Amino acid sequence: MDVIKKKQAKPLRKLFILISIPVVLVSIWFMIGKLSDQTSTKLERHSIIIGNVQRGNLDVEVTGYGVLRSNKQKLITAQDPATVNEILVRPGGEVLPDTIILKMQDPDLTQQLASAEMELNRQKANFRRQKLANQRELLMEAATLAELKSEHQSLAMRREAQQELRDQGVVPAIEVKTAELEERQLAERVKLQHQRIEQLKLLHKEDLTISQELINQANSILARLIEREAKLTVRAGTEGVLQRLAVELGQSVVAGQELAQVGSSADLQALVRVSQSKAEQIRVGQPAVINTRREKVQATVTRISPQVQEGTIEVELTFNDAVPESARPELNVDATIMTHSLQDVLYVERPSNTHPHTQQSIFVLDSAGEYANSTSVSFGIDAGNYIQIEEGIGLDQQVILSDTTSFKTAQKIRIIQ
Repeated sequence: MDVIKKKQAKPLRKLFILISIPVVLVSIWFMIGKLSDQTSTKLERHSIIIGNVQRGNLDVEVTGYGVLRSNKQKLITAQDPATVNEILVRPGGEVLPDTIILKMQDPDLTQQLASAEMELNRQKANFRRQKLANQRELLMEAATLAELKSEHQSLAMRREAQQELRDQGVVPAIEVKTAELEERQLAERVKLQHQRIEQLKLLHKEDLTISQELINQANSILARLIEREAKLTVRAGTEGVLQRLAVELGQSVVAGQELAQVGSSADLQALVRVSQSKAEQIRVGQPAVINTRREKVQATVTRISPQVQEGTIEVELTFNDAVPESARPELNVDATIMTHSLQDVLYVERPSNTHPHTQQSIFVLDSAGEYANSTSVSFGIDAGNYIQIEEGIGLDQQVILSDTTSFKTAQKIRIIQ
């Protein structure tokens, strides 16, 4: 009976072993899968942004930021040292050519102006005095001429009488000769007096000319001082908007210092800065859109600055139509410049930290959307919010657009609900 019992136990043991092996294997596989799930990288779907790969025509755009500036601007500077004592218009205020922006005062200029007025009055008084003196001197010389003419006439009459008496033998010839000599001498004196008076007139005229020049000089100095005083009242000089006021009340300024800047509000242009790396795509004449935060307006590229500042260049955009109502000088704006169009290409919304013309790894979702695998993708041209895909992924595949730099060492990310 003992031998029979041993023979019956062998099949049961074999059956138990055959059943236990699959159970153990399933348990091990289940534990490994569970452990793998617990240690894999996970992301909640609502915490990430997912984009779809698309195919079609892609408009390449270059974005920039900047401000609206007046095409016609006027910089107002101080002509003389002065002190600001009144401000009438603040930045943003609309102005006309005669609008007074601020008033200044200069005590030294006021003193110079008073002295110049006194000097002008003194020169005018000297001119009148000299004119009267010249008239008096001329009258005296005219009186002398009249006396000489009278004496000459008397001598002529006496010589004629003596001539008659000489003819009658009453007066000797010597007296007649003497009278004739005196008459000729007096006639010469009359002639010289005429010349003296003419020369005196020329001299008086020259004296008055010099005096008038002194008056003109004093008048010019006074006019310049009046002009300088007038410029202490600072006017806009053009129609537009006061864009900048560079001084404060009570501030002392020096000659040449900036006071204010006025720009036209009807002739605005956008000066935007774009990345230096995208400058080669921009050409004069390309269409653009200016976003004033209230409306988007069509514009055109009219100038590209050759200078690079802090990795950006300046691009000038001009409105195609009239300046919009929402536009104001110095208003911050965004701009989008359409450079060209790519035909029938793959593209996707630009993932975070990706760059054009590079090969980078991004996370691409599988068909079930449960896992995102790190995939090397070649990117092409940057088109603003989108970027061209050259190779690595295909149409309708989904990629993670959010920043995944903290998972750069992971090869797979599990997407959980």
